[in-house]
Amino acid sequence: MKYALITGASKGIGRSMAIALARRKINLLLIARSANELISLQTEIKNQYNVEVDILSIDLNQAQAPKLVYNWITERNYAINILINNAGYGLWGKFEELDLSAQLEMCQLNMITVTSLCHLLLPILSTEKKAYILNVCSTAAYQAVPTLAIYSATKAFVLSFTRALRFELKDGPVSVSCLSPGPVDTGFAHRAGLDAFNKMAEKFNMKPDEVAEIALKGMFAEKSEIIPGFTNIISVYANRILPKGFIEKMAAGIYKT
Repeated sequence: MKYALITGASKGIGRSMAIALARRKINLLLIARSANELISLQTEIKNQYNVEVDILSIDLNQAQAPKLVYNWITERNYAINILINNAGYGLWGKFEELDLSAQLEMCQLNMITVTSLCHLLLPILSTEKKAYILNVCSTAAYQAVPTLAIYSATKAFVLSFTRALRFELKDGPVSVSCLSPGPVDTGFAHRAGLDAFNKMAEKFNMKPDEVAEIALKGMFAEKSEIIPGFTNIISVYANRILPKGFIEKMAAGIYKT
């Protein structure tokens, strides 16, 4: 029996991908901090889609969390052929004014946890005839973003790491993809402290269900980078050809404090 493991599965894109995979009759291992939200989602999916669902409530910000996830999987002898590293968040504000420990915790989750889970679970994924890794990134990965300096840097790391890992594994059974959405209606802006940005973001927000379907189709098609939405695709290509200083000035104007 094969399973897909999703981090940050209790809400937003992670929740939507869990339901979309269940609709495809794929069994699930769902990880997030909120036990209540996980239990509710587990019950909903089991009742509606008749697939196996196990859950683990854990704070992936903690350094030991990836190893605990690995132990949970191996102790139960779960066979995993899909790993979706979705958990992550941003913090908005000037670097020097934001709490350092909070920024380092964000680095832990957005980069170190992703890296650790890939390293720990690759031996399991590599035993499958076909397996997939999907690392959730952001269009913020393609440029420096003043007032989201560390967040955009962590996502740039995820993008670069994912592409390099994909190349290293290209002759094996594990396909590696990166999902880079733009604004999505997930509550990201609220957690980042960007409440003032919400009204403008509403004009461009995509729905999590829409992003999830595009993500999974791209993953199964073994695409290297998946960028949902025409506007986001155009913005990414613009970032590649326009001067960096011009892009940073535009970003600073959008996300100004």
